[in-house]
Amino acid sequence: MIVNYLAILAYTILIIVVAIRGSRKTKSFNDFLLGGGKVGPWMTAFSYGTAYFSAVLFIGFAGKIGWAFGLSGLWVAIGNTIIGVFGVWFLLGNRIKQFAGKYNVQTMPELLEARYKSPFMKIFTSASIFIFFIPYTAAVFMGLSYLFEVIFHMPYIYVLLFMGIFTGFYLVLGGYKSMAMIDVIFGMIMVAGVFILLGSTIAKGEGIPNIISSLKTINPKLVAPVGPPGIIPLLSLVFLTSIAPFAMPQLLQKFYAIKDKKSVRIGMFASSTFALIVTGVAYFTGALTRLFLSPQANPLAFDNGKPVFDALMPELLVTVIPAALTVVILLLILAASMSTLASLVLISGSTITKDIYKGFIRKNATDKSLTKLIRIASIFFILLSMLLAMLKPAVIVTILSISWGAIASVFLGPFIWGLFNKKVNKTGAIAASVGGLTICLILFFIWGAKMVPQAGSLGMIASLIFVPIFSKFSKKK
Repeated sequence: MIVNYLAILAYTILIIVVAIRGSRKTKSFNDFLLGGGKVGPWMTAFSYGTAYFSAVLFIGFAGKIGWAFGLSGLWVAIGNTIIGVFGVWFLLGNRIKQFAGKYNVQTMPELLEARYKSPFMKIFTSASIFIFFIPYTAAVFMGLSYLFEVIFHMPYIYVLLFMGIFTGFYLVLGGYKSMAMIDVIFGMIMVAGVFILLGSTIAKGEGIPNIISSLKTINPKLVAPVGPPGIIPLLSLVFLTSIAPFAMPQLLQKFYAIKDKKSVRIGMFASSTFALIVTGVAYFTGALTRLFLSPQANPLAFDNGKPVFDALMPELLVTVIPAALTVVILLLILAASMSTLASLVLISGSTITKDIYKGFIRKNATDKSLTKLIRIASIFFILLSMLLAMLKPAVIVTILSISWGAIASVFLGPFIWGLFNKKVNKTGAIAASVGGLTICLILFFIWGAKMVPQAGSLGMIASLIFVPIFSKFSKKK
């Protein structure tokens, strides 16, 4: 136990040092939000990867998907890597940087307003970010706090306070520069942690051939190309988690800040490698929950014999990781969560400050006042998310899935079509954002939590389809 607290102390000192260093390079609003627009490839690559894959991956998603789909859950890891990382960098990275310079914008709502000449797009997308990022951030808080409570026996509220205070500390002081610097360290910790997790799991299962044979004995479909729930739920998960990054502000914001085209090329391969390692290990070990856990040996992971999905991975970690190495896993989860939190808070703060305050309330706001306000807004957003996390609503995976699906439904169609097609117009963009979100939420309330990926996927598909259809209709009219 003392080793865990010493590790957190060292971690805290590191955060303070990086925050102070970042604060010295943060003199303007552009510095705070985008690191001056000159962030290198490695910082951007790790910042993208650590923002994409939070503690929710290791706690909720890996356990739930692994238990249900078995080894076919690895298709999600492959989709995330090839589509959600490599595809986004290859197709959007340099283009976003060019459009940001062309329109002289710093946020996604600003870009959509400029591209479609529509103040409505700006206010609607800004409101969507604020509304849906709060439960998203709360889910990350809940995921990490729950894990620390189960594995390391640290009180939930203490972990929650630690994360909120120190994420706010380095972000408020140094902005994006501090976040990008510390994300490189966070990324290295995550890679080391997943390799320890992989090695420990394979050793516990007495080798991969024996692991596959044991899973096949439990249920042959657990080692089949498509797991028990079937092809439609699997494709929905791949689509939701891999296509959504084409529209997620906390990820695409990295390209506003990246230095140049060469940095995009380098970062593309670095970030893809990171994604393959992290997601591959997470979903592989998640598939082994059926192998290592049982209601008799792990009562906390089951309720009347049924798996408690948010508790599966924490129990698996306790079961397979040697006690001497649990501190590395502690730091892995802490790093994954705090990097994602910082990205979400920065985007939410910029929405309140640049998109809403300067965009509609005080258009002549000075750079100094905006820099001060975004720091205040970041603190406010952290406090609001912590309050929601203290209430422990719903299920972590469900909260995250709703947020991902809703945000992606709002942004996907207008953003992608706007970047690549000059013929689409304001009518198509508005119809896609409003219609995509409406379909996503209606389907969720009709189908319930079990069909969240399908609801999010259909909302995203609608968003993509509505842009050209309504653009063409409005022109004819």
